[in-house]
Amino acid sequence: MNNFSYTSAASAKEATALRKDTPQAAYIAGGTTLLDLMKANLQQPPQLIDLNRLPFRGIEQTKDGLRIGALERMSDVGEHPLVVQHYPAVSQSLLLAASPQLRHMASIGGNLLQRTRCGYFRDAAFPCNKRVPGSGCPALTGDHHNLAILGVSESCIATSYPGDLSVALVAFDAVLTLQNQKGKQRQVSLTDFYRLPGNTPHLETILEPGELIVAVTIPAAPPAQRSTYLKVRERSSYAYALASAAVGLEVQGGSIRAARVALGGVGAQPWRSRAAEQVLTGAPATEATFRAAAAAALQGAQPREHNRYKVELAQNTLVQALMKVAS
Repeated sequence: MNNFSYTSAASAKEATALRKDTPQAAYIAGGTTLLDLMKANLQQPPQLIDLNRLPFRGIEQTKDGLRIGALERMSDVGEHPLVVQHYPAVSQSLLLAASPQLRHMASIGGNLLQRTRCGYFRDAAFPCNKRVPGSGCPALTGDHHNLAILGVSESCIATSYPGDLSVALVAFDAVLTLQNQKGKQRQVSLTDFYRLPGNTPHLETILEPGELIVAVTIPAAPPAQRSTYLKVRERSSYAYALASAAVGLEVQGGSIRAARVALGGVGAQPWRSRAAEQVLTGAPATEATFRAAAAAALQGAQPREHNRYKVELAQNTLVQALMKVAS
């Protein structure tokens, strides 16, 4: 373990000032991801800045929708009555993640920033373009059975965001409130928050140096909308998704009035499928429609030898999620 200093920031201004003075410092809340990276010597911050005293908490209904503080814990959000009642897919994505112990510790903001679980990224013995730009991507020809098939590039095929929550939030147009080192806040759609790998896979989000996630806001859900989150994994608990689907439908008289679709476990970022939504909207709520939408969602897939199965798996996962909601 490398030596580091620890400071508990009393305000956002203090936290960002400390980060400005020490650019390589790291923010810490629950620590469930950061400590793993530090133990593996993948991240070696000279200073940890504890954010837990900051007022980034609360789960409340506002005129803009449901606002969730970035320092709220995953378990508290997943079990909150407002989330369970109005955003079932978001609740399910949280309660299907990790383990109870980790959910009690992990913050919402930290969850949205967790790093890929690609084995080559997590093992410093291998080169990795995410860790050292230009060093190569051994996953291209190595073990990639659980990696991405959508939005990939010749520089990286990692499932960059490995979790569940962001997939559900992307489906329902969640917006992040970010605060920079000058105290200025900006609103960013979560869909625009993550970057595709392209030639710069080490740049995963649009966060500026030292910028903080303050809150997540989910727009108000239409009363007729039903939603769910379906996750397929190699074992029944404490495992990341091989494929997942967050869906929302408004169905009236057997016809789909509006649809929301996002896929997890298969994209280089949480994957919102506008193509699937276009197929669904205005069509009858039937299995044939759902299969057509699933085919559209995976139209641009670029599988490799060992993850080719994910095309069919993702399609079937999406169909099952849509059938569940429609019924």
